[in-house]
Amino acid sequence: MDPLTLSIADTDILLLPQRAVYWPAQKMLIIADIHFGKAAAFRAHGIPVPSGTTTDNLQRLDALIAAYEVAHIVFLGDFLHARAGRAIATLQALQAWRSRHPALQLTLVRGNHDSHAGDPPAELNIDVVDEPFACAPFSFCHHPELPHNRASGYVLAGHLHPVFRIRSSSDALRLPCFVFGPNGGVLPSFGAFTGGFTIDGQSGERIFVIAEDVVIQIPV
Repeated sequence: MDPLTLSIADTDILLLPQRAVYWPAQKMLIIADIHFGKAAAFRAHGIPVPSGTTTDNLQRLDALIAAYEVAHIVFLGDFLHARAGRAIATLQALQAWRSRHPALQLTLVRGNHDSHAGDPPAELNIDVVDEPFACAPFSFCHHPELPHNRASGYVLAGHLHPVFRIRSSSDALRLPCFVFGPNGGVLPSFGAFTGGFTIDGQSGERIFVIAEDVVIQIPV
């Protein structure tokens, strides 16, 4: 899979087809909206949905850690989906994954789902912070609409699960995308089984869609 290099705030970052951002200078992987336990939460309410989403998320994280030199992962909110999603199997899988990566620094910027699901178990050794989490030149947030007077840098956020609708005369596709405006950018949802919100490009924004294993800029 081929990443795309983007210069933001005089800093190079890589937009990854795996729906994440890698910041080489900090050896940092940036993940939005992984929503661990979402499928388990649905099943807890009697809604039959496929299992295996936690395993899928963790395997894709492992693949990124193997492909890039990662020292720090920043989760831009919504780490756990809901209290009902704190199933024993989900938490055990997370602990097993953490045990395989004990030296990895993990930071969670609380999102709206985290306020309901609660912070991750202490055994996962995750630093949990409120937005904005400043790491110049960026301010890591969950909500992209955070007032800019609270953010000390270019905002990188999640929350929206953005997708872009590409139309032809006879068909249409909804593809996950990155959105970058003058003051901030929004990452696609990393998590399996999380859906997406269709966005329209606004003036001054750049949209990069993920088409299988490549990231492509879309003119808007």
